[in-house]
Amino acid sequence: MHTSTSAPANRSAVAPANRFQWRVVDIVVAAVLGVAIGLVFWGWNTVGGIWFGAMDALTPGLGGIAVGIWLIGGVIGGLIIRKPGAALLVELIAAVVSALIGNVWGIGTIFSGLAQGLGAELIFLAFLYLRFTLPVAMLAGVGAGVGAWILELFLSPNIVKSLEFNLLYLGTLVISGALLAGLVGWLLVRALAATGALSRFAVGRELRRDV
Repeated sequence: MHTSTSAPANRSAVAPANRFQWRVVDIVVAAVLGVAIGLVFWGWNTVGGIWFGAMDALTPGLGGIAVGIWLIGGVIGGLIIRKPGAALLVELIAAVVSALIGNVWGIGTIFSGLAQGLGAELIFLAFLYLRFTLPVAMLAGVGAGVGAWILELFLSPNIVKSLEFNLLYLGTLVISGALLAGLVGWLLVRALAATGALSRFAVGRELRRDV
């Protein structure tokens, strides 16, 4: 009788710790995602850069609408791995890959990855890594955008620009983060899970239950 009652209690005690413990598969997938998204960043450096320049030429600060794809790593990493540090790690690896391949921002890309990944990470933390719905994904994209805005405010000439510019830039980053990082990231994760590639992750099991 004593044995049968203590076993469930022990399982209950270790469950919360296990939920936050990184597995080997988590580390491998984080690395693969980071590299893959880094290649996406590299491609977006041209397309997004042209879009950013065109929008900013139209109205200074409007270029932020093109930034969302550069924020997507943290959203996807957090939605799939669902462990503390996942959003930050995937966004950072992607930024490092983009910097190593080569872009006009050089090592500054890595600082951007840190700021953007941390912004997304804080949103998942605010929900205690328990909720991974579309609204949370969009908020994570917004958090990444705010992280980018804060970094650029102090590490670029933005701090000496007008209040109107900075508010418009922040607004476009928020919109782009919510849509291009949050919504698109959530849809990509759902599409990937539908293929069965994420069967070892909660998002894959959830999709099977929904179907």
